[in-house]
Amino acid sequence: MADSFFSAFTPQEIARISAAGTKVSLPEGWAPISERTGADKAYVILDGQVSVRQHGTEVAVLGPGDIMGEAAILNHSLRTASIVALTRLELIHFTPEALRGLAADMPSFGAALDRVARERFGEVQSG
Repeated sequence: MADSFFSAFTPQEIARISAAGTKVSLPEGWAPISERTGADKAYVILDGQVSVRQHGTEVAVLGPGDIMGEAAILNHSLRTASIVALTRLELIHFTPEALRGLAADMPSFGAALDRVARERFGEVQSG
């Protein structure tokens, strides 16, 4: 994905999405999501970078505006990768309920969420 998840939205939509979650800060080295665990949260990165790792191997680097953790929630599956902070992170934390509520209230959010989750889940299935 060349564009960030947030690039699909207007500033007003970004404000609405942001208000549905909780802003959190995490230190470098922290792993907010671990492979093969339950899907209980998702995040949008406001500032910083993370390494996406499958079986210990980095498969992607995500940065500001990217979403992470959504695919396992939408696919009702265990996590397929671990996320490790490469820098200090500023994030918006979403519960599964908050993601589903936003998707129901904002069709554009739901469509973007589905698209990203399908792309990521497809990469895992073929990789």
